[in-house]
Amino acid sequence: MAVHLHTRQHTGIHLPAWLKAPAADQDGATAVATTTTGAAAKSLAVLRIATGFIFLWAFLDKTFGWHYATGSGKGWTDGGSPTKGFLSGVSAGPLQTFFHDIAGKGWTDWLFMLALLGIGVALMSGIALRLTAAAGTILMAMMWAAEWPPAQHLSTGEPSMSSNPFMDYHFLYALAMIAFALTAAGTTWGLGRLWNRIPLVAKNPWLK
Repeated sequence: MAVHLHTRQHTGIHLPAWLKAPAADQDGATAVATTTTGAAAKSLAVLRIATGFIFLWAFLDKTFGWHYATGSGKGWTDGGSPTKGFLSGVSAGPLQTFFHDIAGKGWTDWLFMLALLGIGVALMSGIALRLTAAAGTILMAMMWAAEWPPAQHLSTGEPSMSSNPFMDYHFLYALAMIAFALTAAGTTWGLGRLWNRIPLVAKNPWLK
């Protein structure tokens, strides 16, 4: 049975469409779901861009010595090493000797800096998020192992000041990058759609 509603003329103030409550029917439920999905996509986009900025800023600061984590005149372009100070100071965990051996090496600096740059640019632009998630997870795992949060004391006997035996910001960054890849977060406020249309990328889903 079809139900016909008679058209009535209304006078007074008309509310904008976005202020009106959605109808309690299937169309209304769809509208609410669409709004929620849109809000979630935008939230992920903001988180993706913010995370990318962290990596990109780290690259720029270590390259040019902008006097944040890297002092002025100590940047990579000034002859400084972006890995020597950190890796040579590793004093906890089973990989101490390994990190000491590779600290300040040319290939170590290049790999580390290219990883920071690539991850930062990819996250902020929304491209190659699957590849970025894989590379970023490996980088975060290595940095986690260098800090070794499970240790309560350093090899010198001093307190490690670790606040958690397992979960720290390295894992959060890795989980965030994996979430971006699984949700195609680069298609919102990013170049993900354009990137995915490239023939090479379309034929190789792992590049998306």
